Amino acid sequence: MSLDVEKIEKSLLVGEWNDDLEGSLPSALVEIAKDVVNGAFHAALTSQPSRDLFTVKLPSDDIRSRPLDEWFDLTLAPENTSAEGELLRLVLGVACLRAFVQVNWTGPDLEFKPLDTISVSQQTSEVITEEELHQRSVSELAHGGEPAYHLAQVPVFLRLAKILFALPYTYCQSAAWWRLRTWLVHEQVLDEPAAVPLDILTSVDPLTETFASHPDLAGRLILEQGLLEHYLGHDKSAAEYFVRAARATQLEYELTGALGKRTKFQQTDITQLVLLAESRKREDDVEGNANGDNGDQTNADESAEATNSSRFTVPETLALNDDTLLEQTQFTSSAAANSGNRLSHLDPSSQPSLHPLDQSILLCLCLNVKNTSPSHGLTAEQMSPYVTRVISHPRNWSVHTMALLLRARLEANRTRTVERSTLQLQALVDQMPTADSTVTERLMYVHQIPLPSKWEMEKELAMRFLSIGVVKSALEIFERLEMWEEVAKCWQSMERGDKAVSIVRDLLEGKKAEADRVISRGKAVASNRRQVLDALREAKLWCLLGDLEPDHALENYNRAWAVSKETSGRAMRSLGAFYFARGDFQNCVDCLRRAVAINPLLGRSWFVLGCAYVRLEDWAGAREAFTRCVTIDDEDGESWSNLASVYLRMGEIGQKAEATDAEDAEADANETVPEQSDEKAKSIPFSNKMLAFRALKQGLKHSYENWRMWYNYMIVAMDVGELSEVCRAMTRVVEERSAKDGAASVDEDVLERLVDAVTRAPANPDEAVEAGRDAKSVARNPNEGHGLLRRVIDLFERTILPRVSSPRIFRARARLLTWQGQWREALDTYLDGYRCSTAGTMEKGETDAAKWREAVDEVGDMVDVLRNFGPRVEGYNWKSQARSIVRTFMGRTKDFEDEPEWSRLTEMQEELRRDEGERDA
Repeated sequence: MSLDVEKIEKSLLVGEWNDDLEGSLPSALVEIAKDVVNGAFHAALTSQPSRDLFTVKLPSDDIRSRPLDEWFDLTLAPENTSAEGELLRLVLGVACLRAFVQVNWTGPDLEFKPLDTISVSQQTSEVITEEELHQRSVSELAHGGEPAYHLAQVPVFLRLAKILFALPYTYCQSAAWWRLRTWLVHEQVLDEPAAVPLDILTSVDPLTETFASHPDLAGRLILEQGLLEHYLGHDKSAAEYFVRAARATQLEYELTGALGKRTKFQQTDITQLVLLAESRKREDDVEGNANGDNGDQTNADESAEATNSSRFTVPETLALNDDTLLEQTQFTSSAAANSGNRLSHLDPSSQPSLHPLDQSILLCLCLNVKNTSPSHGLTAEQMSPYVTRVISHPRNWSVHTMALLLRARLEANRTRTVERSTLQLQALVDQMPTADSTVTERLMYVHQIPLPSKWEMEKELAMRFLSIGVVKSALEIFERLEMWEEVAKCWQSMERGDKAVSIVRDLLEGKKAEADRVISRGKAVASNRRQVLDALREAKLWCLLGDLEPDHALENYNRAWAVSKETSGRAMRSLGAFYFARGDFQNCVDCLRRAVAINPLLGRSWFVLGCAYVRLEDWAGAREAFTRCVTIDDEDGESWSNLASVYLRMGEIGQKAEATDAEDAEADANETVPEQSDEKAKSIPFSNKMLAFRALKQGLKHSYENWRMWYNYMIVAMDVGELSEVCRAMTRVVEERSAKDGAASVDEDVLERLVDAVTRAPANPDEAVEAGRDAKSVARNPNEGHGLLRRVIDLFERTILPRVSSPRIFRARARLLTWQGQWREALDTYLDGYRCSTAGTMEKGETDAAKWREAVDEVGDMVDVLRNFGPRVEGYNWKSQARSIVRTFMGRTKDFEDEPEWSRLTEMQEELRRDEGERDA
C-alpha cells in the first residue's frame, strides 16, 4: 500500500501518470489522482470525496469573522488520519495549487468557479459569494506586511492549497515538497518578496536522499530550492543549488568558443561564444537522439524540425528578419576551442536536443549569470548562448516560453533586435489564453522555471512600451491591471500629476471601483467598496497618495499605518524615508525598525536605517543594518563601503567589532575615509581595521570603477600592512582620476611610504634572508622589501609616470633607483623632479619671496644630490651640471639679490668653482 502511495506521489510531482497504479488503491482516490495529473481539476475538485472535505462546517453567523482555515474540518474525521486520508488531502491540495497556477501562469482559463468545489448549506450560500471568497483569500494571502495581487484569479485555490499543505503528514513524504512549491507561487503573488518560514527549505532536505536514486526527481527538488532562494534575493545560494541540480541530473555543459559568423557580410570567421551541453541518456527519451551526435548538419536540422513540429506545440519563435544580423550564429568549425574531453565530440552547429528538465536548469544558470555579473554588455553575451541552446530544440511549451522571454529581455536594449523583442513579448502575452497545448504539458515543468505570472508578463510589456516612449499603451495596460502606482508614474511622465492624485483619491473614497466585474454591478456595490477593500491594499493607496502629495505626506503615511492596523511595511518604509529626508533621524530609525521587523528582506530599508544610525553616531546599530544589507545582497558595494567606515568609527569610542559571517566593511561610496591622527588611529582595534579591509575588498568586486572606494581601500590597506594591495588600489585611483586631477590623483604620502617599505630591506636579496639560505628559495613577503619591489616599480613605470608627474613623485622614484644602485637613472630622475619643481619652473619677474626661498632650498638639495651621487657615475660631469643649475636659477631671480638667502646661492657657486679648479689642478 505504501509503495502505491509513493508511486502516486511521484506521478503528482513529475506530472505524468503511471499506468501501473490502476486498481491498487481505492478506485475513487486513484481516479482523483489521475485526474489531477492529467489536468482535469474540475473533475477532481467536484468529486464526492473532495466535496466532503470542502464542506463548510461553520454557521453562517460566524463565516465573516473566521478565517478560511476554520471553515472546514480537515483533521478530525478518522478517515483523514489514515494513509488514504492523507493522500486525499495531498491530491486535492495539488489540484488547488495547479488550478491556480494554470489560470494565472500558463493558461488557459478554468471552466469552473471556486464555489463549484465548496459545499455550503442553503443558508450559508447567501453569505458565501464568489466576491466574498476572492476578497477573503486575497486578504489572507497578504504576508510579511506585503499585500497579494488583488486581481489574481481564483486566489481561494492558493489559500486552500496552503491550508492543506500546512497540515501534519505522516504517510505522504512529498507534502513538504508541495509546501515548498506553494511558497514559490505565493512569493510571486506578493508586491515584494517576504521572508518564508525557516523550515521550508530544511524540511525537504531529507527528500534529496530519498530520491537520490531518481536523478530527475532529485534535480527537480534542488532546482526548486534554488528558485526559492532566487525569489528571496539570495543569489549566491541560488547559484549553488542550480549547479547541484545540474550535477544531480548529470547534465554536462560548458561555455566555450568556436569559429563562426554573426553577420551576413562577415568575411572572416571569429571566435563566437557557444554553450556545449548534453543530457544523460534516458530510457524513455527517444527525442534526445533526434539530431544525432554526428552526421550531416542539414539533415540533422530537418530531422529535429520535423520531430519538434510533429510532437510538440510551442509558442511561435519570431524571426529577426534583419538586413545585417543572421538569425543565429553560423558556426564554421565542427569543434569548439578548448572544450573538455566529455563534450569534445559535440558539433557546435548540430548539438543533440536536451531533456526539458536540463533545459530548465540551463535557463536558471543563465538567470544566475545575470544576478552575479556586473551590469554591462558581457552579461548579455554570456547569457545568450544559454538561451540559444534551449531555443534551438523546443521540447516543452512552458520551458520554451521562458527561453523566448529571456531572449526578449536580452534583445530589449539593442537597436537591431528591440523590435523583435517587443513583438515576441506581445506574442507571449497573447498566447496565454489559447489552448494550443495541453494543460499537462504546460504545467509539467512550471515549478522548475522562473516563469512570471500573467500580470507580471503584461506589466513587463507595459514597461517596455514605457521605455520606448509609448506611454498611452503602457497606461492602458497598467489601468487594466489596476497597478495604480505605475498608472501614477505614467500620468506624472505626461506632466499630469493632478490626474494621478484624482485617481487615487477616487479609489480611496469609493468613487472609483476597481475591476470591471464590480463596475458592471452598479453604483450600489461601489458605495460599499471601502468596506471590502483589503486593508494592506488600502494602506498602499494611502502611501501612494503621500508620495503624490508631499505637503500632506506625513498625514497620509500615518493614515496608511493606522488603516493597516500597524501591519503595513510599506507605510513604515515611507515614513522612515520621510523623516530621513528631513533630518529627523531618531524618528527615521524608529519607523524603519518597525519596517524591517515586518519584512526583513528589503535591503533598501536596512540601508537607509544604517545611514540614519550613522547620523546618530550609533555605530553598533549601523553595523547591524549594513551587515544585513550585505547578507541580503553581497554585491551591494555601497553597503560594504559603509560597513567598513562603521568599523573604523566604532574604534573611536573603544568598541571592538566582532567578525560576521560575511567578512564585513566600508564608508559611504561617495565619502572618503577620514584622516586619522596617530593617536586616534591607535585607539582603533586592529581587528576592526582588518574587518574594514575585508569589507572594502569584498565591495570593490562589485564597485570596480568607484575611485572613492579604491582610495578608502588604499588607506585602510596601508593601515593594516597590506602594501601590495595599496599598490593595486593606487593604480585604480590614478587610472580613474589622472585625466581630470593630474598629480593630485596620487597620494604622495602613501607613495613615499611604499618606497620606504621597499628600501628598508637590504638591497642585496641574499642579505635580506637568514644566513646560509638562498634568496631564490625563500618565499618573499609581498608587503615589504624585495617581495614588494616589483609592484612598486610597476606602479611608477606603468601607471603613474606615463600619466602624471610632480617633484615628490620623481624624488620617490629616484630613492628607489638609488637603493637599487642605478645611479645614472637616479640622477636623471632627480633632475626630472627638479625641472618640474618650484625652482625649475620659476620665471623672471617672480615677486613672491617665500616661494623664492623655497626654491633656494630645492636648488641646494639638487646640488647636494649631484655632489653625493655624481662621482658614482663614470664619465658624468656632475659639477658642470650643478654650476649650470645654480647659474640659471640666479640669472632668473636677480630681483632677490637683497635677500639674505642670496648669499647661500653665491656660496654654492663659489664652492662649485673651487671644486672645478681643484679638479683641473
